[in-house]
Amino acid sequence: MAQAPDATRAPRIAVIICSVGRADCVRELVPHLQTQSRPADRVLFVVTKPEDVGFDPAPMFAAPTVAETVISPKGLPRQRNAGLDKIAGDCDIVVFYDDDFVPSRDALAGIEAAFARWPEVNGMTGHLIADGINEPGYTDAEAASLVASYDAAEHGTPKILREGLAGLYGCNMAYRMAGIGDARFDESLPLYAWQEDIDFAARIPGGRIKTDAFAGVHRGAKSGRETSGRKLGYSQLANPWYLWRKGTMRAGFAAKLAFRNLAANHVKMFRPEPWIDRGARASGNWLALAHILTARARPDRILDL
Repeated sequence: MAQAPDATRAPRIAVIICSVGRADCVRELVPHLQTQSRPADRVLFVVTKPEDVGFDPAPMFAAPTVAETVISPKGLPRQRNAGLDKIAGDCDIVVFYDDDFVPSRDALAGIEAAFARWPEVNGMTGHLIADGINEPGYTDAEAASLVASYDAAEHGTPKILREGLAGLYGCNMAYRMAGIGDARFDESLPLYAWQEDIDFAARIPGGRIKTDAFAGVHRGAKSGRETSGRKLGYSQLANPWYLWRKGTMRAGFAAKLAFRNLAANHVKMFRPEPWIDRGARASGNWLALAHILTARARPDRILDL
């Protein structure tokens, strides 16, 4: 079990970035971590092979930041767990960024201040200046420009935007390690692990909030994201079903999530976005529905598709 941080010293912050096959995104993220007004104590790039990073991060960061590559089996929960295991007992706060997330310059400083400001909170997600996940996406330069404009503006006292969240947005979330303790991401949710962030947050005690204490842009880079629309379509129904039965997702939220994706895939199937295979997703939806109705649905069935 993680111990509470020593109140006489500044908390140690680790940033974990998990990636597969997107070395370009990882390389573009590095400068945004190098220039944080409050440097991270540790930066971990958790990947499946060295080529997923393509460089040695250690010499790219100045003290006090210690950066390293961690090799893990493929799958977002497995990779995030490998990162958590690596920092257990050493850090007080862990920040998870997607490899295509661009944090504002004061993001880590804001996270540190927010946890000090709200001691009852164990998990938080920040303000999204922009999110390209449902759009063509942003280049690193476009995201950096949006972040620079945000950083140049005046911002008032940080505030809680929403409380009692069902989960946190995995591209930009932070936790107290003392709150996490021995909890880990569910490795029964393989590969991209649709909704693993909701499941994990639901198992961490203490408050969960959205706050404007830290911010950034989720680029929504499309490279390497959807290698199989059918697998993702299956996960869009099977994973909420699994999490509802597990007890980490409310029935109403699970049903809304599943229906929204089912409807979107069918409505947009004949005029799909260039970066989404709506037909394959719809096929996966129907297979998952058949498995749910016959009590055969499991998240790991996507490994056989």
